[in-house]
Amino acid sequence: MNEKKTEISGLTYEQAFAELETIIETLENGQLPLEQALKLYERGQLLSQFCADLLDNAELKIKQLNPSGKSAVEEQE
Repeated sequence: MNEKKTEISGLTYEQAFAELETIIETLENGQLPLEQALKLYERGQLLSQFCADLLDNAELKIKQLNPSGKSAVEEQE
C-alpha cells in the first residue's frame, strides 16, 4: 500500500480529483467484478484522503497569510 500512496503523492490536486471522479462513476455503474470494485474503492479512499489533505494544507496556508481570519472583502469594509 505504501507504493500506492507514493504514486498518489506525485499527483496534483486536479489530477487526483479527476481520477477520483472517474472511479466514482465506474463504481456507480456497478458492472465490475467484486475484487476489481474493491481495488478501485481502496484507491478512491486514498485519493479522497490525499485531496482532503491538500485542501487542509491550502486552508492552513491561507490562514497563516491572513492571521486576522477576515477575507479581503471583509477587510476593505
